[in-house]
Amino acid sequence: MEPHKIVSREAWLAERVRLLAQEKAFTRERDRLSAARRALPWVRVDKQYVFDAPEGKRTLADLFEGRSQLVVDHFMLGPGWGEGCVGCSFGADHVEGSRAHLEHHDVSGVAVSRAPLAEIEAYKKRMGWNFRWVSSYDNDFNYDYHVSFTTEELAKGKAYYNYRMTDVAIEELAGLSVFFKDGDDVFHTYSSFARGAEELLTTYMVLDLTPKGRNETGPHHNLMDWVKRHDEYENTPGTASCCGE
Repeated sequence: MEPHKIVSREAWLAERVRLLAQEKAFTRERDRLSAARRALPWVRVDKQYVFDAPEGKRTLADLFEGRSQLVVDHFMLGPGWGEGCVGCSFGADHVEGSRAHLEHHDVSGVAVSRAPLAEIEAYKKRMGWNFRWVSSYDNDFNYDYHVSFTTEELAKGKAYYNYRMTDVAIEELAGLSVFFKDGDDVFHTYSSFARGAEELLTTYMVLDLTPKGRNETGPHHNLMDWVKRHDEYENTPGTASCCGE
């Protein structure tokens, strides 16, 4: 980290007030963007998707669990992988604290992966997560929402992802989709991919406030440079263990 400019408290305050004006403009723009997102038209989901859940077969409508809104995390865990994507696991670590608040505000959440349910359950147990997670192994959900890719697409190295044809070299990619239920009708209202759901990662939001920021200085210049599954970190000097010795 290069030496930083040091100023008086008065000079710092003047700079901070100028930045505050930019932050307020950003907040107002985010509010406008959120309103535009809510105003998007919807698509009726006419296809019947049946998922494998710990309690048995469940349809997409069942996953709402009596609420009108559903957020789906397209979690990258393919058949035979053994463990989930590091980035998706990082995101999943942020879920538990918000669940009660979302569920009491008419929003259900679920992770969906193409791995068989037994493989999902094993990884979920390893990670100590409690959120709802189901398998789409026996349906086309992941393919229809463009987060899983066929062997033909992989052979070509091209597939439709993030609303355009792009290079793909792996059978699963990440995303988030939102649905609304009105009576017996289910509607797809929104999907986001790649960095589109980054604001859900509160670790990033905290890092963005710090002097070093995200400090992603490795070859990828993203979370792959430093993030590990939470049970894979080694203690370093000055870092307390979250799990004891």
